Amino acid sequence: MKFETAAIHAGQEADPRTGAVVPPIYQVSTFKQDGVGGLRAGYEYARSGNPTRDALEECLAALENGTRAFATASGLAAEDLLLRTVLRPGDHLVVPTDAYGGSYRLFARVLEPWGVKHTAVDQSDLDAVRAAIVPGKTKVIWTESPTNPLLSISDIAELAKIAHAVDALLVVDNTFASPYLQRPLELGADAVVHSTTKYLGGHSDVIGGAIVVRDDKLAEQIAYNHNAMGPIAGPFDSWLVLRGAKTLAVRMDRHCQNARAIVDFLVAHDRVSEVRYPGLVTHPGHEIAKRQMRDFGGMVSFRVRGGIEAALQVCKRVELFTLAESLGGVESLIEHPAKMTHASVAGSALEVPDDLIRLSVGLEHIDDLIADLANALN
Repeated sequence: MKFETAAIHAGQEADPRTGAVVPPIYQVSTFKQDGVGGLRAGYEYARSGNPTRDALEECLAALENGTRAFATASGLAAEDLLLRTVLRPGDHLVVPTDAYGGSYRLFARVLEPWGVKHTAVDQSDLDAVRAAIVPGKTKVIWTESPTNPLLSISDIAELAKIAHAVDALLVVDNTFASPYLQRPLELGADAVVHSTTKYLGGHSDVIGGAIVVRDDKLAEQIAYNHNAMGPIAGPFDSWLVLRGAKTLAVRMDRHCQNARAIVDFLVAHDRVSEVRYPGLVTHPGHEIAKRQMRDFGGMVSFRVRGGIEAALQVCKRVELFTLAESLGGVESLIEHPAKMTHASVAGSALEVPDDLIRLSVGLEHIDDLIADLANALN
């Protein structure tokens, strides 16, 4: 089944009772049992299982070509569930030097006091990744590709080989690419995480996360903790993400198309000192991105001449781009990572340039988006 077809049909058969073509929202906390231990359709309590969440999880597993998916209350809930399942105090993980600030906060301020250490390295340098491995202790290599917010690219297949050589797992945060543009499990990754809030939901109206895996044993371990720890996605949130996933392919095509046009505009602008986008042939990870991605995505980062004050002025002067955190919705967003999404990494090895601006390029008409940026830059 092709991607676009799976996005509309996987886990979404017509309701057997009514014939409804969209899965119902089972907004229910508990289910009637046909006698003690007699579960009707396999459901007993909605933390343990809910038909709407099950439909979303079946769809997500199909989109990432995994064996099983787990829908969670947020992207960070997915990360925490996965890492607390596979790590123990005394373990170690390798992370990228420009990871998402929320992920870094989880690594440094939640897991580290629990006894899990991490090392941040430039993961485009495979020798640096190998050097960061702590023999007998490194259990996870965690990567983002493209990264947030510098849009660096990692070679997922090579990172998988490095991880598996030391009996570690490779986990890929695939939020920026979405499963439409990149499927890490097919490249050798062991697990994929998403903030489904972003491109999968696509409309800035839901908070959610997901884990997708291909190994049955790992899936069983996560399934136990998904129920035992309880970071589940609610039925309405699950329904919203499922609705968004149906149009993921057509939306991503437009996100990429608009992003390419904005990159061309920024590259030619004399107030822009650097543009970071994997689709540029000058990007150091361009060839890898071309090999492992269908297209280069809707995220663009750039630096402006004049330092932090100039960057803040651009963020202030836009009118069509909305100054807001998050990404992946139909509307275009602008943000200043150093003071917004990545404030938690200030003073660390993951600190981002203070003249950096990040764009989540939406689906508006490209002429209007470019005119808005031109006005803000001028």
